[in-house]
Amino acid sequence: MTTDKIYSINGPVVTVRDSVSFSMQEMVYVGNKRLIAEVIRVSAKETTIQVYEGTTGLKPGEPVFGTGAPMSALLGPGILDNMYDGIERPLKKLEEISGAFIGDGAEVSSLDTQKKYNVTMTVKTGDKLSAGDIYCTCPETALIVHKCMLSPLSRGGEVIWTAEDGGYTVNDVVCKVKDELGRVEELTLCQRWPIRTPRPCAQRLPMSRPLITGQRVIDTIAPIAKGGTAAIPGGFGTGKTMTQHQLAKWCDADIIVYIGCGERGNEMTQVLEEFAELIDPHTNRPLTDRTTMIANTSNMPVAAREASIYTGITLAEYYRDMGYHIAIMADSTSRWAEALREISGRLEEMPAEEGFPAYLPSRISEFYERAGYVKTLNGKEGSVTIIGAVSPQGSDFSEPVTQNTKRFVRCFWALDKALAYARHYPAINWMSSYSEYTDELAGYYSANVSADFMEVRQQISNILATENSLMEIVKLMGTDVLPDDQKLLIETARVVRVGFLQQNAYHKDDTYVPLEKQYLMMKTILEYYELSKQALAKGVDAGKIMSNGFSEKLIKIKYDIPNDKPELFEQYSRQMAEWYSSAASEVV
Repeated sequence: MTTDKIYSINGPVVTVRDSVSFSMQEMVYVGNKRLIAEVIRVSAKETTIQVYEGTTGLKPGEPVFGTGAPMSALLGPGILDNMYDGIERPLKKLEEISGAFIGDGAEVSSLDTQKKYNVTMTVKTGDKLSAGDIYCTCPETALIVHKCMLSPLSRGGEVIWTAEDGGYTVNDVVCKVKDELGRVEELTLCQRWPIRTPRPCAQRLPMSRPLITGQRVIDTIAPIAKGGTAAIPGGFGTGKTMTQHQLAKWCDADIIVYIGCGERGNEMTQVLEEFAELIDPHTNRPLTDRTTMIANTSNMPVAAREASIYTGITLAEYYRDMGYHIAIMADSTSRWAEALREISGRLEEMPAEEGFPAYLPSRISEFYERAGYVKTLNGKEGSVTIIGAVSPQGSDFSEPVTQNTKRFVRCFWALDKALAYARHYPAINWMSSYSEYTDELAGYYSANVSADFMEVRQQISNILATENSLMEIVKLMGTDVLPDDQKLLIETARVVRVGFLQQNAYHKDDTYVPLEKQYLMMKTILEYYELSKQALAKGVDAGKIMSNGFSEKLIKIKYDIPNDKPELFEQYSRQMAEWYSSAASEVV
């Protein structure tokens, strides 16, 4: 029997007096219900514990049981096509046990221990294995092959026995390894890993490949690299969740980890239902075949909300080590920061700006620093890309979570309330947003799309920037005071904004646009602008140029030219060249 008893309870924070039984960040069970918890502060007089489940009904004097191990995630086949709470308990199993509302103290395995997987051994007796090496594979879903790896904590050694190929559960021993000291390690299909500890890699590689999303404002104006980090800040109703849905559906990552952190229950329900119905456009299979979701709604225990971010990134790193490219959608990190603030307040820590704890920046940086493009311990290449939504109150981007996130991410997609209310989606403000990956991705765009892709992109950006400065004059004095060449630039910027940056998620050709078509759209808009400037210089009337109909045609080009027929852009170029040539000859 344990002699460690609860002394006090303050929401999710529990203290134990006069105990030296526990170590920092040790996982413990609290109370007679054995609630899952973690040690967060240790002193000679008092041990402080945060409980990941509801503490209603808990009383002083109830026992606290130590485990001797840190808070860990169980990693193995069965993670994909599954939904978890913040501490990796499967929601479907919890529903079977306790109904629609999660009961306290429910003990459920993170993985299905009864299901058998068709295992193929990739090693034989006598082979040498080291940490991270793959010893067997099994099809986890129709899209993803699960590769069982030696834990990075393993000593490795010589394979002395392997099971026959066939059906095994996650807890069955399929391989035995003997190290140099003669100790035998039995390997199953699963392993545990501490969620707050980054999984090691052999080498961090340069981020020179883009995460292709098919969203023009992202791929062209503010691209993100595979292994990169991005923030999507925006107020209520600006489209953070919908933008993440589009990215999850269309980006060229192998696996999606969606973390619903502290969001409204009805919104999370909608996410779960929509994801279950989505078809992966790349394979025509359900998107859930390569997706895992962590749902921690706003009415769930606040401490589990804080843990959900670490659980999600640990699952992502595990699949990265198999050689897959992972994209994490964290919605929203502001709710996670609020959980930190609440727990910090209960611990009576000195508050910093707006009541957030002083260690908020370091916690945010710890999370985003676990992204990266790496060479794994087994020699493969994999990546974890983190896209975190931020929900600043009142759309105030100067608040602490947004500002500290901005310090640690290299891609900033600022959602604009005015654009959202004008039905311009994605509502990413091209002037407030930026990407620091542009130069690193230039080589990829030049080699795989066009040698002048970056130059064309820069010209489009310059047009938008010039229009932004001209609009200050227009607001004061109207467009009539502008010379013809500036009127032309404003009209061209309108074509870029409405025809290129605005995208229709419900149109079959516009919901996802390949890079080649994005480039040709920009090239054709610039061609219109150059031909119009030349015509102005030759004396063609500005009104005639503005009313020639090509600007409206270019706005509709995203619908009129299918993604698989880029050759049709030549017709537009030919028609424009003929009209401007004819207009110039009439002046002469």
